[in-house]
Amino acid sequence: MQHLKNPTKTQSLISFILVCSSFGVVYLLVSLLAVRTSRVVHVVHSSSSQDVAARTSLDHVVFGIASSMKSWPKRKEYTKLWWKPNQMRGCVFVESLSAEEEQGNNIGSSSLPPLCVSEDTSRFRYTYRGGSRSAIRVARVVAETVALNHSDVRWYVFGDDDTVFFPENLLKILSKYDHELWYYIGAHSESYEQNRFFGFGMAFGGAGFAISSSLAKVLAKVFDSCIERYPHLYGSDSRVYSCLTELGVGLTHEPGFHQVDMHGNMFGLLAAHPVTPLLSLHHMDYTDPIFPNMTRTQALGRLFEAASVDSQRMLQQTVCYDRWYSWTISVSWGYAVQVFPNHMFLPDALSVQQTFRQWKKGNPFAAAFTFNKKDPHPDPCKRPTIFHLDSLSSGEDVIISNYTRHYQNCSYDPASPRKLEAIKVVTNKLDFSIKQLQAPRRQCCDVLPPTASDLMEIAIRECKEDELIHMH
Repeated sequence: MQHLKNPTKTQSLISFILVCSSFGVVYLLVSLLAVRTSRVVHVVHSSSSQDVAARTSLDHVVFGIASSMKSWPKRKEYTKLWWKPNQMRGCVFVESLSAEEEQGNNIGSSSLPPLCVSEDTSRFRYTYRGGSRSAIRVARVVAETVALNHSDVRWYVFGDDDTVFFPENLLKILSKYDHELWYYIGAHSESYEQNRFFGFGMAFGGAGFAISSSLAKVLAKVFDSCIERYPHLYGSDSRVYSCLTELGVGLTHEPGFHQVDMHGNMFGLLAAHPVTPLLSLHHMDYTDPIFPNMTRTQALGRLFEAASVDSQRMLQQTVCYDRWYSWTISVSWGYAVQVFPNHMFLPDALSVQQTFRQWKKGNPFAAAFTFNKKDPHPDPCKRPTIFHLDSLSSGEDVIISNYTRHYQNCSYDPASPRKLEAIKVVTNKLDFSIKQLQAPRRQCCDVLPPTASDLMEIAIRECKEDELIHMH
C-alpha cells in the first residue's frame, strides 16, 4: 500500500509528536507547581505579617512626651497612672532641668519616665502672633525621640504631659497596622471649630498620635528643613502634620484617641464611647473629675483599676431593655450605668448627652461638635438614674463590676429606677482579635431575674448572628 512505502518518515513523525507531548506535560506540571508555590509563599508571607503584628509589645514602642519644668511637677501625677516602669521606653522632654533634677534625674520616682532636655531652637523662626516659641521645641520632640536610637522600635507614640494613655489598648490598635509601612495614626478634635481652624486631616497632639518607625526615621531626617517653612503656624502638631503632608502621608483616623476640647462634666462623652478601645484622654485639668466625690487623679485612678481587669472593655457601651418596667439601660463598662425611665430607640440611646461646655466661646461653630449629641431632657424627672463604678472582682471565667447610685431623677412612679440602689454587671474578659478590631460589632446584654428589690443584674455577651438590639 502507498502509505507503507516510507516507514522511516512515519516513525519520525510519531517520535516528534511524542516529544512535543512530553514537553507539554512537563510545561504544564512546572506551571502548576509554580502557581502552587506562589500561593504557599503568599500564605506564608501573610501569616508571617499577622504573627509580627500579634507579637507587637511595649518593647517595640518608644514614647515622646512634651512637657516643661513649670507643668511637669503637677502633671507627672497623670503620667504615673499609665507609665509602666521597666517595660516602657521614652523620654519626657523639658526645656531645662531644675537643680534637684540635675542631681538626680527623677530621683526617687522610678514610676516615671526619664527627663530629657530639649535641644536649643533659637535658630528657628517663629512669627505667630500671640503664640509661644515652645511650639517649635515641642514639635521637635518627634525628631529628638527618634535620635535616642532605641533598638527594635516599631512605633513612636507622642503626647503631652497631661495625656493619659491606655497602653494595652494602644498596643492592640497598633497591631492592626504594619509598622514597615508609613503610618500616621491619631484623631481630630471633638470641637468642629478646632478642626475647622487647624485642619480635619491633622492628628491633635494632646490626644496623642503614633508614627510607624519606618516613617519616623524619614521624617526625622527632613524635619528641621521642613519646619523652616512653617513659622506662621500656632501649634507643634500643626508642624508635624505639615511635614508629614509634604512626605505625602495622610492621617489614619482612630477614634479611641481623645483630645477632649471641652470644659466641665465630660460624663456624656465617656458614657457613649465608640465601639473601639479607649486609647487616651487629654485636658484633664480643664474638666471635672470623672467620678463624683474624688479628685481628678483619684477619679482617673478608679478608671485604671477597671482597665487593669479588662482594658479592652473600658467604656464599651452596651444597651439592653427591661420589658417589665419599660426601661432602657445603657452600660458604659468600667465607668457608669444609666437607667432611662422609658424605652428609647437605640440611636437615641447611643447619642452623646451634652453634659459639658464648649471649648471656646465665640462664633456659632464653637458650639458644634463632630459627633451626634443631644441636650439632657429638660424635665429632670425624665433624665436617667446614674450609677457609677464602685468595685470589681474577677475570677477565671467571670468579671463582676458593681455600680452604685449617684444621681436619681425626681420621679416617684412605682416603676421609677430610683428604687434601685446598685447594679451588678457580669461579663467575660473582652479580647478583640485583629479582625474584630477591623470590623467591630457592639455586644448585647440581658437583664437577669432580680435577686433583690433594690438590685439589678445585667449580663453582657456577644450578640447572636442575626440578633437585633431594639426596644420591645
